[in-house]
Amino acid sequence: MTSSAFETTRPDSVTYLDRLAASDLGRSYKQRMLDELEVCAGHVVLDLGCGPGTDLEALAEAVTPAGSVIGVDHDRKMVDAARARTAGQTVVDVRHADIHDLPVPDHTADRARTDRVLQHVADPLVALGEMRRVLRPGGRLVMGEPDWETLAVDHPDSDLTHAYTRHVAERVVRNAAIGRQLARLATETGFTVPQVIPVTPVFRDVRVADRVLGLERTTRRAVEAGYFSEQAAQAWLTHLSRGPFLAAVTFYIVVAEA
Repeated sequence: MTSSAFETTRPDSVTYLDRLAASDLGRSYKQRMLDELEVCAGHVVLDLGCGPGTDLEALAEAVTPAGSVIGVDHDRKMVDAARARTAGQTVVDVRHADIHDLPVPDHTADRARTDRVLQHVADPLVALGEMRRVLRPGGRLVMGEPDWETLAVDHPDSDLTHAYTRHVAERVVRNAAIGRQLARLATETGFTVPQVIPVTPVFRDVRVADRVLGLERTTRRAVEAGYFSEQAAQAWLTHLSRGPFLAAVTFYIVVAEA
């Protein structure tokens, strides 16, 4: 079930996040999120689910030495990596904590961001409530999340496509439709939502798509979960590897104000 077009070994989490951030797609949407955050010198900014610290340096530059940046992540490995990377940044403080229970006093932050975090959390509403609590009145939250139920992969056999996308939405991602839900959930938590920005990357190169989507690895999991037979999975991957290839998924950037 393998082809030279696909990665067969899952990259570790830090490598995957760094690789995505360095891609054209990553640089583009992250810059848009930073622009929408409208960080000013002296601001206190929260990066919630900061991972290995990919975005902390840009935030530190934006707040200047007059401000501060607090990174929060529940994964100790990510926290250690982020602390190592920002060791020379005196304005950056990385904390090991749960997004559902932030170690930040009420009305502390001017800005907050989450990037592909809420798709994985146990309770997005509780997490959003915590963000609302720690933001000052008038503070701004910028969130970026995919809507995996919009995942489209071209294939001559639409049944195989449906099997693959159902597996991703039902088994791979905890909150697969969070992208479309964000504006409503933020409003229910007490935010106003002045802007929702859809970003739809289109992949024409199967190798580029695979580095983001893990096509072969995800197909293998779909077989184990009963969404594909071995024969159907081989037919699916063979066509994808030989092309022409096209896949797309919608990513939502949501701007919310406290």
